[in-house]
Amino acid sequence: MRELNTRSVPSLPSLAAFCFFVFSSFAHADALEQLRNFAAQVKSARGEFTQQVTREGRKPQQSRGQFLFARPGKFRWTYTQPYEQVLVADGVKLFIYDKDLNQVTTRKLNQALDSSPAAILFGSQALENVYTLKDAGQRDGLDWVEAQPKSKDSTFEKILIGLKDDQPAAMELRDNFGQTTALTFTRFERNPALPAEPFRFVPPKGADVLEQ
Repeated sequence: MRELNTRSVPSLPSLAAFCFFVFSSFAHADALEQLRNFAAQVKSARGEFTQQVTREGRKPQQSRGQFLFARPGKFRWTYTQPYEQVLVADGVKLFIYDKDLNQVTTRKLNQALDSSPAAILFGSQALENVYTLKDAGQRDGLDWVEAQPKSKDSTFEKILIGLKDDQPAAMELRDNFGQTTALTFTRFERNPALPAEPFRFVPPKGADVLEQ
């Protein structure tokens, strides 16, 4: 009787490993597509964020707040704890208001893309105009995109954006001074109807206004 050649039939463990490898490859590969879908499909949003800034030899600094954005280039990023600070973009200018200092700093929005997480995700320029993007694998249940600044003058070494279900869930910003800013986004509401008022900013009376 002719013997059955079983060498060409993969065992169940081998088949499972192969399927896992294929599935993982697809999961890793869709991070850029998720980021593009987010930019194309989400025209407005609101939610909350937590932020932690770490640097070797220093105690981590934690803060939290809320955000709103409406494309193109309008957003409001509000720190509520441990101190109050507001970043407002009206589509043309970015205003940074520090309540304790009673000081407002303004700059052109297209020059401020890497100055804040809000400007990076919700600013007036497409990310691919300013950063080289590539898939960065999967971690903590998220698909990650790595963004390398094209400009040598950028203050950031690299930026990582973690996505799930076609929207950002986390960010990591690593600057040229060894500091890492980690953000987590929660209560993310897609495409709500937002009034125009939160994206207008008038400096408070008596505030120092600095233009950059």
